[in-house]
Amino acid sequence: MALARGATAGPHHRSDVASLAASIVGTVIRPGDDAFEEARRGHNRRFDRRPELIVKPANTVDVARSVAYARARGLDIAVRGGSHSVAGHSSVDGGIVIDLSDLTGLHIDADRRLAWAGAGLTAGEVTRAAAAHGLAIPFGDNGHVGISGLTLGGGIGWLARKHGLTIDSLLSVDLVTADGRILTASESQHADLFWAIRGGGGNFGIVTRFQYRLHPVGTVLGGALFLPATRDVLRGLVPLAASAPEQLTTITYVMAAPPAPFIPAEMQGTTTAAVMFVYAGDPADGEAVIAPFRALATPLAEVVAPMPYPDIYAFTEEGDTPGPWVTRSAFVDVLDDSTVDAILAGHSAPSSPYLMTEVRVLGGAMARVAPDATAFAHRSAAIMLAVINPFDDPAQAPIHEAWTAAYFDAIAARSVGVYSNFLEDEGDARIRDAYPVETYRRLAQVKRRYDPTNLFHLNQNIRPAVLGPELR
Repeated sequence: MALARGATAGPHHRSDVASLAASIVGTVIRPGDDAFEEARRGHNRRFDRRPELIVKPANTVDVARSVAYARARGLDIAVRGGSHSVAGHSSVDGGIVIDLSDLTGLHIDADRRLAWAGAGLTAGEVTRAAAAHGLAIPFGDNGHVGISGLTLGGGIGWLARKHGLTIDSLLSVDLVTADGRILTASESQHADLFWAIRGGGGNFGIVTRFQYRLHPVGTVLGGALFLPATRDVLRGLVPLAASAPEQLTTITYVMAAPPAPFIPAEMQGTTTAAVMFVYAGDPADGEAVIAPFRALATPLAEVVAPMPYPDIYAFTEEGDTPGPWVTRSAFVDVLDDSTVDAILAGHSAPSSPYLMTEVRVLGGAMARVAPDATAFAHRSAAIMLAVINPFDDPAQAPIHEAWTAAYFDAIAARSVGVYSNFLEDEGDARIRDAYPVETYRRLAQVKRRYDPTNLFHLNQNIRPAVLGPELR
């Protein structure tokens, strides 16, 4: 049975808020405070929500006390890491936001190749610190994204083919459960919970600290080849990327060529296939590996060089500008002619000039993990398609939502699942697309054990299993 939420919320509980503020080390932000307007906003400005309260905990005990406060008052809880939730789950109307951004402790044991990272850190912050030791964790493609949501959903990024998903390097977590317990989950402690949080998102508690295994990653060959967006180029990209050595991970962005100094002026604004990549090996070997991509067509421009691994994040820096956008995504087995044609047709008349279609070729290390080893189970997925459609005016959101949905339906007609981190509020059927039937069943059972009232429901929500003989 779900909690009744919001029934006791309101300004007459100011004394309760004062008691909460006095009981924690961190900060409580109320409507009317100078910091409130900026603190309530997430990265996606399509969502404009006004919580009753924002708490910025300084430690795990603060998180536990904040959860207890919300639970006792029936308040919805939004958990915020880096605030990049594509579904807008980083904030809430009338509830409480638990903002983890002050949990930034980081310890790196370079000798043992281990890292302990607070839940408020970004991928870029941890990556730069680890790079000082020639090490890395396989995070995502944008350095400004928070490690919390990224990790809990799985984590698909620049090292996916070489070192797997982020969760494949996760060793343990500290988290607060719905009943206020502070637990450590790992392969040897609360193993069912540890299985579930590796892909099951924030359904099972609020993680306050992550322990990761680090991998040797030094100078890489990285950058982007800007190829003409033609049918032949798009058809040729996937076979090349899939057959390349696992040191190479590519993400191709079909998009308008940016007004950058390295793009010829006459080509700026035209549709291009920007093949961005990391070769996590000897850069000299990487040059030979990317040569077949150059042979697909004469590049309009290229920015390719040996670089420290963190420098690859400069190529996606624009993605950190707050603003409204719509996202859709799916896993597909092939990029066939009809899909290629639908991509080109969509980019010939987009609803927004900022439209991007990502083509991520997967496989390698992430595919060698058994599908039932973690809650992220789409290990055999060959390709991930993602549509990201930023726009300028939030008032025009319905236009861009409708256009994006129609475009996505055209390019993902043969989808074979979806990545939960790239899923908006698209209904229960789409959440189930993120998890095979048996995986979803296991997740629902773990949810019942650790959050039977579904306190943590502002996420890609797994509802608690109904008690049956198999759970008794």
